[in-house]
Amino acid sequence: MSIRLIMLVLGTCLLTLTTTPMDLTEGIERLLKPLTYIKFPVHELALIMSIALRFIPTLMEETDRIVCAQKSRGADFESGNLLARLKAMIPILIPLLVGSFRRAEELGDAMDSRCYSGAKGRTKYKKLKMTYRDLISSLATCAVLAGIILINVYLPASI
Repeated sequence: MSIRLIMLVLGTCLLTLTTTPMDLTEGIERLLKPLTYIKFPVHELALIMSIALRFIPTLMEETDRIVCAQKSRGADFESGNLLARLKAMIPILIPLLVGSFRRAEELGDAMDSRCYSGAKGRTKYKKLKMTYRDLISSLATCAVLAGIILINVYLPASI
């Protein structure tokens, strides 16, 4: 189970480091496009994921800033048992949540002021096309997944 988790984290890091957030958003939207037939808001989900990816570095910077401010006030995050360390994180989490909600409100106001209406009537800036590299990576991914399934089916779990 830990190897699966490590591989998931490594795969996610590899994907986000090699692909731009706009390409990730476009890819997610195209993969989930069939769900529009059951009235699933695919464009909104892709937008949410894009915004979340965009704000991860901002949240990390704000967390570092808050930790430094709390340490300068004498906060101790390393000593004590697990419960004491969790209680010491509360002065970090509350300002981080307040700042995140404030930033989300500002983003919503900015989208409203620019009359953002979602996917209705929007055109694509860049049309994605499947190339031979995409085909090769898709086939490699399918081969790896098939290998994992075969290993799980035919090898005993006691190994």
